[in-house]
Amino acid sequence: MPAESVDVVVIGMGPGGEDAGARLARGGLSVVGVEGRLVGGECPYYACVPTKMMVRAAGVLAEARRVDRLAGSATVRADWGPVAARIRDEATDDWNDAAAVERFEKAGGTFVRGWGKITAPGEVTVTTENGDRVFRARRGILLNPGTAPAVPPLDGLAGTPYWTNRDAVPTTQVPESLIVLGGGPVGVEFAQIFARFGTRVTVVVPRRLLPKDEPEAGELLARVFADEGIEVRTGVRGTAVRHDGREFTLELDNGESVRAERLLVAAGRRTDLAALGIGAVGLDEDAKSILVDNRLRAADGVWAIGDVTGAGAFTHVSMYQARIAANDILGEGSEVAQYRAVPRVTFTDPEVGAVGMTEEQARAAGLHVRTGCTEVPASTRGWIHKVGNEGFIKLVEDADRGVLVGATSVGPQGGEVLSALAVAVHAEVPTATLREMILAYPTFHRAIESALDALASG
Repeated sequence: MPAESVDVVVIGMGPGGEDAGARLARGGLSVVGVEGRLVGGECPYYACVPTKMMVRAAGVLAEARRVDRLAGSATVRADWGPVAARIRDEATDDWNDAAAVERFEKAGGTFVRGWGKITAPGEVTVTTENGDRVFRARRGILLNPGTAPAVPPLDGLAGTPYWTNRDAVPTTQVPESLIVLGGGPVGVEFAQIFARFGTRVTVVVPRRLLPKDEPEAGELLARVFADEGIEVRTGVRGTAVRHDGREFTLELDNGESVRAERLLVAAGRRTDLAALGIGAVGLDEDAKSILVDNRLRAADGVWAIGDVTGAGAFTHVSMYQARIAANDILGEGSEVAQYRAVPRVTFTDPEVGAVGMTEEQARAAGLHVRTGCTEVPASTRGWIHKVGNEGFIKLVEDADRGVLVGATSVGPQGGEVLSALAVAVHAEVPTATLREMILAYPTFHRAIESALDALASG
């Protein structure tokens, strides 16, 4: 079949791919964007946007219930159905596939619905419902395939009506009981959301909650969950699953079992590099991620961005990389990717915000580590806040250089407090300079001052 000649082919139109493709089109290049699923990726449909709307709804409900502890009012309850309908309607008004395609085409790109694969250097074959189309990319190929929910090979799981995040988001009725398999951000957010709307929730994790964050964060969240009636089983793994048509039974490696109406698998993400055909340009299709340089170049004429690069499975990382890759393809700008200050927030209550390295990671890197920590309830704003004020701020310093290399902010608005710490880690602001700042009173972020004091005395 004859090949169609274009400047750039973007395989995968998640947030980063959509942004990079639009930048390239506005830069005067002919760009073809390829996507077999929804344009915009996981974030606007099954992750960042709808789940944070769910978190907000559950948070409002929790705040209303806290009035009971402050002023002795009656317990507040809410039905999930109307809330789910409103979230669905409001989210799809602003985030839908047709609008995303239109936005990309208005920027000057050409959209093709299908599955793209590199079939030769500079060549992409797209499988569409009407047959294959072949594109020759004069300038380059940009890969942004994203990831899909990982499903562990548990005996008996296949064929059962288990949930992933893609099933949990659109549900209009909360289950009576729920097993959450996995204690990462996705698992803990959904666990708290459903529990606050009346579901009896059990979280099963092989290590601890939020295993990639500071252990203090997971320990605090476990205490909060216990107070909210969420059972957390740590240090155990699922070995087998049964479904009798009404409920799930999850067998555990300690000989016990857990039963619930629903099972949510939140065991991480996966990607299929072989399906991208990266072997055609000399890349390892069996690798866990695509190795890129600081301009996101993966091979001659090939760039990769997003989850597939292994730099952080976050929308903000994909968007950050999109700008750098697009500028490199256009031959503009000198920005290179830096990851020392990648921020991340888990939107539980309390919020868990973190940036840079944990204490364990810093020590493993051979740094002379000093830490400082303060409790949010001990701050003036924390004392004022009263119920729901659980949290802490932890700083990780490279003592030899006198700069922060990591920080964690847990508490009400923990993700917002994180912004000041992210600037400090990114710009490598000396901790001596941070101690000279004037921090507004009485704010949550003022607790950073106490953490710095603890760091100095540590």
